[in-house]
Amino acid sequence: MRRSLLLALLPLLAASLALTACDDGSSQGAQGKTNVVAAFYPLQYAATQVGGTGIEVTGLTQPGVEPHDIELSAAQVADIANADLVVYIRGFQPAVDAAVDQQAADHSLDVAQDLTRLTGAEGLDPHVWLDPANMSKIGSAIARRLTVIDPAKGPQFEKNADAMAASMRALESEFSTTLADCAITTLVVSHEAFGYLAKAFGFTQVGISGLDPEAEPSPARLREVADLIREHGVSTIYYESLVDPKVAQTIADETGAKAVMLDPLEGLQPDSDGDYLSIMQSNLKALHAGQQCP
Repeated sequence: MRRSLLLALLPLLAASLALTACDDGSSQGAQGKTNVVAAFYPLQYAATQVGGTGIEVTGLTQPGVEPHDIELSAAQVADIANADLVVYIRGFQPAVDAAVDQQAADHSLDVAQDLTRLTGAEGLDPHVWLDPANMSKIGSAIARRLTVIDPAKGPQFEKNADAMAASMRALESEFSTTLADCAITTLVVSHEAFGYLAKAFGFTQVGISGLDPEAEPSPARLREVADLIREHGVSTIYYESLVDPKVAQTIADETGAKAVMLDPLEGLQPDSDGDYLSIMQSNLKALHAGQQCP
């Protein structure tokens, strides 16, 4: 596999990257701004909100790319090595984990390390960003780390983090109000990406697949989910923006439910002009209708 080849090449890249770092000096010193590499979109959003004009943010996962199995180019490994800070979630993107271990052990931040984590059948659920309260904590963690790197801009980073936290509290309040007293509390999704959202707002998540969106559900699992849909009167099955909806659509056709897109915000769609807040607002509208909330 290409990922295996990349992991084998990482030690070989280290020497050349080290020479590059020695020649260029720190990116902060060269550009006057802290250079942050974000593993995928929600962390890119959080870093941009907190860092503002004081940082430059590079995202590793391009729009339209499913982030779980991202394969890093040599240039992206170099970005990780030469960054002032790499923000990521350990266990979500194996190639990023490996590159951080090889190239950024001393300048990386696992933004989920201090969060209360949910556990699925396949281990820790990494999708922490779908709870706005967690996004507030992620913003604060990034602000603290940026302040260590650039103390002079610390007050601005803190101010920006406070503003982001306020927007997350407003979003959380809107979700709580809009999704109160829904007729259907069973949340049937194509894969188990919505555990934190479900827990925060009173739903029980049922995934057709587990934490891995590419895992093929067994025929027995498909029958089990179809039976549950009928038993609980579920009217909507949610598929995702970057994953083939055919399995969700098949079960929807079989049970008479609708298939509706719910965005896990793992990455932006190629033609998207939205951001974290606007996409979460779209998710809220989908949930309000699909869960039959008043």
